[in-house]
Amino acid sequence: MGKKERKETILDLIRTHRVTSQEGLRELLRKRGIEVTQATLSRDMTELRLVKVMGSDGGARYSLPDAGDHTPHLEALLPTLFLSADSAGNLMVVRTMTGGAQAVGLAIDAEGWPEVLGTVAGDDTVLIVLRDEDRAAGVKARLEAAAAKRPN
Repeated sequence: MGKKERKETILDLIRTHRVTSQEGLRELLRKRGIEVTQATLSRDMTELRLVKVMGSDGGARYSLPDAGDHTPHLEALLPTLFLSADSAGNLMVVRTMTGGAQAVGLAIDAEGWPEVLGTVAGDDTVLIVLRDEDRAAGVKARLEAAAAKRPN
């Protein structure tokens, strides 16, 4: 089974079952004959932009993002919001215009860069946790290049 078919199955399962954890989703996939590693499943879920939502019973479950929920592309945000990026070890701090950090953090997460473990965003600062410090220069260069592009 290819990646496309696996993702279609994941979407079907999210629509038809109350999926509360990645492990629960892995088990549902296994019942359909699809063996997948946690890392692959996590990557698929990120690419599908699945979100965890609170149900009316107070329990959390995975869901598809709202149809109107379109995370802006990083290249559309950075030319107007990016101020700077500096790193120490495997941590990078990105400074944005006031109020821009949440959108930039979401857009960085949505890019699915393999060297980025995740982000934490405040009002004007995004903390990026990298897999290792050797990748910081490359991530900084990509951010600065995207920020230098003129919006269309």
